[in-house]
Amino acid sequence: MKFTGTYTAIVTPFKDGELDEVSLAKSIKLQIKGGVDGVVPAGTTGESPTLSYEEHIELIALTVELTARKVKVLAGTGANSTEEAVYLTREAEKVGADGSLQVAPYYNKPTQEGLYQHFKAIARATKLPIILYSIPGRCGIEIGVETVRRLAKDFPTIVGIKEAGGQPDRVSQLRAVLGPKFTIFSGDDSLTLPFMSVGANGVISVASNVIPAAVSKMVRLYAAGEAKAALKLHERYFPLFRNLFIESNPGPVKAVMTMMGVIEEEYRLPLVAMEPHNREVIRKTAVECGLIKA
Repeated sequence: MKFTGTYTAIVTPFKDGELDEVSLAKSIKLQIKGGVDGVVPAGTTGESPTLSYEEHIELIALTVELTARKVKVLAGTGANSTEEAVYLTREAEKVGADGSLQVAPYYNKPTQEGLYQHFKAIARATKLPIILYSIPGRCGIEIGVETVRRLAKDFPTIVGIKEAGGQPDRVSQLRAVLGPKFTIFSGDDSLTLPFMSVGANGVISVASNVIPAAVSKMVRLYAAGEAKAALKLHERYFPLFRNLFIESNPGPVKAVMTMMGVIEEEYRLPLVAMEPHNREVIRKTAVECGLIKA
């Protein structure tokens, strides 16, 4: 299965401490209408570290049900415990996910051989296609280019990577050793076009939670060779791409979605509501981008 285009790292809406199914349905309907290629439940943006095992699987199952196969579901099932990642991935396969997003183990900082053995164990435990996820700023470790090449060579179900290290030359390095069939996603909205210019296939986006049509169109335009038209969209929404990370994700995007009336603003500790000054910055950005009225 080929994964390309725009995938939304969807937020997990809560209400009174529980999963908010009504708001999740509203959010997914917005994604389908906006023309995204897929959604990613239970990723970083979905506050996965604070979900129980039961909630994690329930969220993926609900997403599969609510998308009704209109878009792909790439389930976030990574963990810093290999046993946990294997368990979540197997359960995601049972409930109908189309693929798995596997973040590098965080905090424990394995060696490159440890990373290889971690992803090897997961690949052997499931038939799901796997997208690796390298985000050294959160994990403290980068999945090395040679490690990615080795994994892709040894395990045909490892079909791509979400690259969130902020370096376009990493995309060039990965493309050089992995060939044209391996999927490379940008992990940063502001770097989608720079990454695509050197070989990426799209983006796993935070911004598309609130502007799915615009992000989808930007990616499709660039892929079709219409770089100038794609750049106009990038320029229009760049302030949003930037300010959605003015505080830790998903605080700003949840705040904007609340302003838009899509979800209720609720977080799981240790995440909390935005600082008033930053909230005003993101509110003004949302107004300027036409998402809400002044």
